[in-house]
Amino acid sequence: MDKPVGMFDRDYEWSELSRFVRYPGPEATLGVVSGRRRQGKTFLLDAVCRATGGFYFAATEATETESLQQFGTALARHLGEPVPRRFAHWDEAIEFLMTIAAGPTPVVIDEFPYLAKASPQLPSLIQRALGPQGQRQGSAIRLLLCGSALSFMGSLLAGTAPLRGRASLELVVPTLDYRLARDFWDISDPALALLVNAVVGGTPAYRREFTLGDVPDGIEDFGPWVIRNVLNPGRPLFREARFLLAEEPELRDVALYHGVLSAIANGNHTRGGIAGYLGRKSTDLSHSLTLLEDVGMIARDPDAFHGKRSTYRITEPILSFYHAIMRPEWTDLERPGYAGQVWDRSQTAFRSKVLGPHFEHLARTWTRWYAHSETLGGLRTHVASGILPDPAARNSHEIDVVVFGRDSEGKEVILAIGEAKYGDVIGRGHLERLERLRELLIRRDDRATPGTRLLLFSATGFMPQLREATQTRVDVQLVDLARLYEGA
Repeated sequence: MDKPVGMFDRDYEWSELSRFVRYPGPEATLGVVSGRRRQGKTFLLDAVCRATGGFYFAATEATETESLQQFGTALARHLGEPVPRRFAHWDEAIEFLMTIAAGPTPVVIDEFPYLAKASPQLPSLIQRALGPQGQRQGSAIRLLLCGSALSFMGSLLAGTAPLRGRASLELVVPTLDYRLARDFWDISDPALALLVNAVVGGTPAYRREFTLGDVPDGIEDFGPWVIRNVLNPGRPLFREARFLLAEEPELRDVALYHGVLSAIANGNHTRGGIAGYLGRKSTDLSHSLTLLEDVGMIARDPDAFHGKRSTYRITEPILSFYHAIMRPEWTDLERPGYAGQVWDRSQTAFRSKVLGPHFEHLARTWTRWYAHSETLGGLRTHVASGILPDPAARNSHEIDVVVFGRDSEGKEVILAIGEAKYGDVIGRGHLERLERLRELLIRRDDRATPGTRLLLFSATGFMPQLREATQTRVDVQLVDLARLYEGA
């Protein structure tokens, strides 16, 4: 199938969906499509149905009876029947659904978790329809179940779930990464692209539906753009962070989850730090942290040097921005006309709590996916951050980027370490700190060597003396915004 004109990127997703729906076998097949909200899943699946004459049904939050009525009406419309189909139960509806096409035809049930919530037996009914008995009576439909409730969609095919082992496609539609997001927003200036990405990330819907195509007209327009689109109570981005939590059925104690996200956004990245911020025991937060991970709102990053230690970060920038900037100022922000004052007095918090952590994350992303092996001194296997203890000085050092790889004998090695500073012009002092940390690391960890590379990331730039001193040094790499967005 030709990808629709106007669909940005999604080449991989379209290719996988095309392969699935064009499979020529005579049996019915199952695919599961998931991803966080606002990523364009519905756009993708609707385009597939339009391209192939398939059946698309979008479920709503409704009772079983209402859902069956809506399903029957949509099915009759698809089949060109003048009277809506009437199904007494879902087993009857699924049995008929399996017979609606003579050849390979996509059938999409979007927001499937809504249906399963009202009718928990649905996955088992679909399992039976895909089994030998159902296949003998059915047709070659290509059934695609789609949903944004990540924990539920993940459980559909896990463990002893009825549909375990039945799917021929498990497709997760991700957010656009920072480079794709820059292209999607059509921003040429990498400094502006970074600022916008730190607020709204790579969610496609925020570019068009939520801002009606409003893109900052240069760096000087970034603040006004935030005020008119994000801090404006009349715009959808204003309450988006609240809605993201409210829309997740697994997150019942919304106040607690907002508290956890606020703790992380305010610099408390360990379980103990989050617990202290909330005035709770760390053991009380296990379930909450696990659920937030399951729904894709936070990620747990293992420490590079301590396997049992980890830190948490918020994966969706709009959530970080809301909890660091908007939530503490909510009373003023709800009154029209005060957004400018809030933005002015939030600049320090924006730089330290939003831009700084986001830039560090992009540095690790660039190192993991874009940096050339010659830049890193070898092929990387994974990238992390970590806390390096220094017993002699009785303190520890945070290293923003730690790059692991393997030598010619297959032994794990530390290819590079790096420091990322959003607002600092990096000079000799930053390099000397990294050199000292490399020496300390060599003494403490046999995976590090004198050849371990040193990476310095800056959004502001590098002092001329540093550039001159490192021109001929292969072990030092300077990464500015131009290289972060376009180089390797």
